[in-house]
Amino acid sequence: MNVTSQMVRRGPLVPTILLLAAAVTAFVIFAELWTTKLWFDSVSFPQVFSTQLLAQVLLFLVFFLAMALIVGVNMAIAYRLRPAVRRTGQSAILDRYRDLLEANIRLAIIVPAAFLGLVAGASAVSRSLDYLAWWNRAPFGTVDGYFGLDVGFYVFEFPIWQDLLSFAMGAIFFGLVAAAAVHFAVGGIAPGRGRSTSRGARTHLSILVGLLLVGYGLQNLLDRYGFLLQQGTLFTGLQYTDDHARLTAKLVMAVIAFVCAAVFFANGFLKRWTLPLTSLVLMLVSGLILGLIYPLVVQSFQVKPNEPVLESPYIAKHIEATRAAFGIAGTEIEPYTAKTQVSSGQLKEDAETLPGIRLIDPAVVAPTFENQQQLRGWYSFQRTLDVDRYVIDGTETDAVVAAREINYANLPDQAWNNLHTVYTHGYGLVAAYGNQRSSSGDPVWIEKNLPPEGVLPEYEGRIYFGENTSTFAIVGREEGETPIEFDTPEGASNTYAGTGGVPMGDWFSRVLYATHFMDLNILLSDRVNSQSRILYDRTPKERVAQVAPWLTLDSNIYPAVVDGRLVWIVDGYTTTGNYPNSQLVPLRSAVTDAQNTPSTTADTSVNYIRNSVKAVVDATNGTVDLYAWEANDPILQAYAKAFPGVLKAKDQISPDLMAHLRYPEDLFKVQRQVLTRYHVTDPGVWYAQSDLWQVPTDPVATMPGQSEAAKGLAEPPYYLSIRWPGDKSPVFSQTAVFVPYGRQNLASYLSVVAEATSPNYGKLRVLRMSDTQQIAGPSQTANAMTTDPQFATLMRSYLNQGSATAKYGNLLTLPVGGGLLYVMPIYTMREAGSGSYPALAYVAVRFGEHVGIATTLQEALDQVFAGSAGASTGEEPDNSGQQPNEPTTPGGTTTPDEKAAVAALQRAQTAFTAADTALRQGNLAEYQKQVDAAKAALAEALGKMGVK
Repeated sequence: MNVTSQMVRRGPLVPTILLLAAAVTAFVIFAELWTTKLWFDSVSFPQVFSTQLLAQVLLFLVFFLAMALIVGVNMAIAYRLRPAVRRTGQSAILDRYRDLLEANIRLAIIVPAAFLGLVAGASAVSRSLDYLAWWNRAPFGTVDGYFGLDVGFYVFEFPIWQDLLSFAMGAIFFGLVAAAAVHFAVGGIAPGRGRSTSRGARTHLSILVGLLLVGYGLQNLLDRYGFLLQQGTLFTGLQYTDDHARLTAKLVMAVIAFVCAAVFFANGFLKRWTLPLTSLVLMLVSGLILGLIYPLVVQSFQVKPNEPVLESPYIAKHIEATRAAFGIAGTEIEPYTAKTQVSSGQLKEDAETLPGIRLIDPAVVAPTFENQQQLRGWYSFQRTLDVDRYVIDGTETDAVVAAREINYANLPDQAWNNLHTVYTHGYGLVAAYGNQRSSSGDPVWIEKNLPPEGVLPEYEGRIYFGENTSTFAIVGREEGETPIEFDTPEGASNTYAGTGGVPMGDWFSRVLYATHFMDLNILLSDRVNSQSRILYDRTPKERVAQVAPWLTLDSNIYPAVVDGRLVWIVDGYTTTGNYPNSQLVPLRSAVTDAQNTPSTTADTSVNYIRNSVKAVVDATNGTVDLYAWEANDPILQAYAKAFPGVLKAKDQISPDLMAHLRYPEDLFKVQRQVLTRYHVTDPGVWYAQSDLWQVPTDPVATMPGQSEAAKGLAEPPYYLSIRWPGDKSPVFSQTAVFVPYGRQNLASYLSVVAEATSPNYGKLRVLRMSDTQQIAGPSQTANAMTTDPQFATLMRSYLNQGSATAKYGNLLTLPVGGGLLYVMPIYTMREAGSGSYPALAYVAVRFGEHVGIATTLQEALDQVFAGSAGASTGEEPDNSGQQPNEPTTPGGTTTPDEKAAVAALQRAQTAFTAADTALRQGNLAEYQKQVDAAKAALAEALGKMGVK
């Protein structure tokens, strides 16, 4: 009696726990959905949330119901077709199975059908964007070269038909397995030899197998189009063997599959499985012969001996498609016979270019920015800074810029209130001239300090939304309450006055967000009040990715002061891997270089890319604006139709914003990678790979004192203002170089007009070096610089002795003076002390075989060009007599011997320059005289430094 009472008392416990668990789960799901909706409402993109949610719900229901019905209905049919009389001799186990099935038939059908339906529905939800693009597809206006279909078929339709066909075949297969299990359980399929299958079971299973074969036949027909998207032995796209063997094989296999399906359909009237099973075996053997052996024979005995000739028309179409898909079809390639000899005044015509040569390397000076502009330990800058342009005194000036952001890891107190309510934002843009240095080697500031001061107009600079804002912040105070947010170093506080974030002043919202973040402090903190707003998902890339999930974002975003506000500019791409006959390129490897190893870039392969969207995120309000940069892109048009109102027209971009837009880095890197082979348009040359280029490894990364992680990686492209040969004035550009495959000399020089206001924006141009002479590449130039006697002596004297080391900056390449000029800034940094930072000490240049190194670019150029470059760099001369971070005696002054060594080195350089001039003039006596003088001066310098 007591046991029975305990069972009665405990009986409701399990159902109660299950109900509570279900209620909690339902509330968590609701909290996630509702907070997501509130976030999209706060950024004014509610249609993105509602459209995606509706599409996902519909896809889930359609695929769930389709799978569940196909499986469930076939199980029910199998049960209805059970034999009326149980077969004699059937095992006792099968009898028990049948009894159990008959007693729980609904549950036995519903559970597996619902489970498989849930799996199918959940799988379909992840493809909602693909279905939205398909439903709203737009034509490309370009057809493939074989079937005459619009490219849009391959980009939008082909993946959907593949998905639907795979789903249909999968559903029929699971329906077949489930029906066979039921037939077996109820006796419709008799185990053992000599046992027959009931007519109902035979007819039912035959029809299902026939439907599966129909699906297989349709798949073969669809696969014929897939050859234009597959990676072959030579390239991505249709090749000779595909065209002459595999396409025909797929067609024949489709016919065989349909014939086999007809045999299985007819099997309902037959009494044996022999004929349909024989047809199935024959189909498998035919597939082996037609799909594998026949193409292998064609490839081995017909194509291989004549591959260049037979593949030539296919290579031509592949080259054409690849160049169109990656936007390089209009690349201008012009021969360039680069001068290597120098003369006095040679750079006279490049007078506008020289002041734009960027000496401040954004990959080196981040510690300098931190040392001089961090102001508080919890502020920080990105490891690699950015390059932008500002109009200063009426002249567009290249600038190295960085946003001063909060670094939560450096907060002295990691208490919850500090993390989420006090240290809520960074403050200000820091900018330095790209081509200027102070006498101590430090940057010359355009904008600095807090509150911000400099030449930029007044702007709102509080950074509530930035690259480092990885946690949520709760802002807002009631009227009369004391501000609590840390604002400026002198101790001023402020209260958030922006419009961003989600209001959470009511208890219901607090409960929702406490659930969303799993943080009870949101409910308990007295700093959450009726005026509170919660800011979350605060990084610019995160915000753009959520409001435009169809975009692939550039790995490098940058800050800018635009129309009185600090904003982040994010480049967005529309990409696909389904452009017919275009070469697939791994995206992550294409954009990785010595300065950028993006872990967030999708590890996918693409064969079409467009910079279709320029996105702008306000650093204070978090608002997102998406501008249709390439409105004629069909992929963008499809998603613009799917999400109406998310895009703004290009003509809505303000002039101030337009002045800061630039050609994006990742797009240029991908195009650079494609051009290594697809600058060639001749199929024969392409096949022979006799004109193959490659992106050189970064020579700076191999120098002493550089990061080990960057060694062996590609040289990054560089933003700087250059004057293209034949142009009247310099323009802000992105540049890169190529070397021949497997060699180190220069093959070509690539540039794209990066200035968005230029009518030539996006124009790719290549200077192809002459085959009659060899021009040094980046690695050869870096080696020539570091082994130059004057260079080596200076490094030994000032940088690698005592307490300072060298840090080498970017090796820039510019087409000036009828040749190519290499420029490399050299920084010094003291090894001891936490306050050490790089300071620009020297500038090394090389033109042809002539190397110069001095404390200013002007002096280095004058050394190379026979005493006078012929144009001014706009630098202030360095008359300090003190080298940046120069090792000093304990008393803090340079020793007399060191000063004498410097003077001797300068005399040696002057003598070497005079010797070069005498040699060109044929005056051998003067040449020998100057060489002897240079050797004597070098010997004197080495003696002063104690070198034997």
